[in-house]
Amino acid sequence: MFARRTEWPLEPNALTREIARRRERGLAIVDLTESNPTRCGFRYDSGAILRALAQPAALLYEPEPQGPVVARRAVSAYYAERGVHVEPGQIFLTASTSDAYSHLFRLLADSRDAVLVPQPSYPLFDFLAGLSDLEIVPYPLVYDSGWRIDLDELAVQLGRGERTSHPARALVVVHPNNPTGSYVRADERRALFELCRCHHLALIADEVFSDYAFGAEAASADRAPTHAGLDASLTFTLSGLSKVSALPQMKLAWIVVSGPAAERRAAIDRLEIVADTYLSVSAPVAAALPELIETRRAIQPQIVDRLQRNLAELDRRLISCGGRARRLQIEGGWYAVVQLAPEGGTPLDDDFFAVGLARDDGVVVHPGHFYGFATSGYVVLSLLPPPEIFAGGIEKLLARVSR
Repeated sequence: MFARRTEWPLEPNALTREIARRRERGLAIVDLTESNPTRCGFRYDSGAILRALAQPAALLYEPEPQGPVVARRAVSAYYAERGVHVEPGQIFLTASTSDAYSHLFRLLADSRDAVLVPQPSYPLFDFLAGLSDLEIVPYPLVYDSGWRIDLDELAVQLGRGERTSHPARALVVVHPNNPTGSYVRADERRALFELCRCHHLALIADEVFSDYAFGAEAASADRAPTHAGLDASLTFTLSGLSKVSALPQMKLAWIVVSGPAAERRAAIDRLEIVADTYLSVSAPVAAALPELIETRRAIQPQIVDRLQRNLAELDRRLISCGGRARRLQIEGGWYAVVQLAPEGGTPLDDDFFAVGLARDDGVVVHPGHFYGFATSGYVVLSLLPPPEIFAGGIEKLLARVSR
């Protein structure tokens, strides 16, 4: 009765079961995976947000495949502040970045074609590609005092794909990556563009966290602020209100199409039909976009301050744990990766550790295998929770590592 593409394992995993048991018993939970900013105690300009939604344009239905031009001009202005010129005609509004991925997968690939994605990275890629009947081919990010793309292995994967009847059609980068917090470096970007040209691939650059660089890395000259507007190869840049203005409930994202003129024009013409078929953007939210994107000026400094405070607290506590855990280098985003037992011995089983931490200590973290880490012994933490909650959770986590 059901499609094979939906034959997912539907049984809750062990971690989910332990969390449910604690909730059923009324026990406290410290959630160090919380990534919903609307639940993390930030001060939103609620008046400005509600006024933006109460516009006469919200009562009109005038469907445009790319979204209302007034909204696209606001996105264009957002990129102009980053020193990048993007015409409104290059922009498509979607309901979410997941929606954007679905549009692009339909645009670029046929059934059983492949999409290259970084690993570790979003678990969501498997589901998005599977729902479009595509194959996921992971390419590795490797760590050595910092994260980098394994370009040699990526080239090997592309060579293998070209010997099949269903080659790769798109290459995904996440800038900065979730959860590693690593940006694509300038030399990597040049290599990726060259690989895309040689293998006839489109580049999809997911930049939802790109506004959240911090520390010395925030001013690095080794990375571009965005892939939007770069014309070296056909490129689709994704972002949206969920992270830019910390408004995930508004369900509005965008795609920026850039690249060589002929390829860009062909992509826009085809993507317009895809977008016209679904018309997924809410008219009231699209009309409110110019005001909603401006609210980033008040919310982003709060989030960056929270990220920095929690990261400093994590580092302070790790210093006193005797080398039994360490934080991997991050450059931006909302997450931190902690390696358990990094110095000698057998790495801790991250799933076993996370389940025990939830069961016995009431602290929730993501085991690294959720994100496709190649080896065990990693957990992923959100840096968004309020500092007092974050500090209490880290104390219990490191106490368990010590035990």
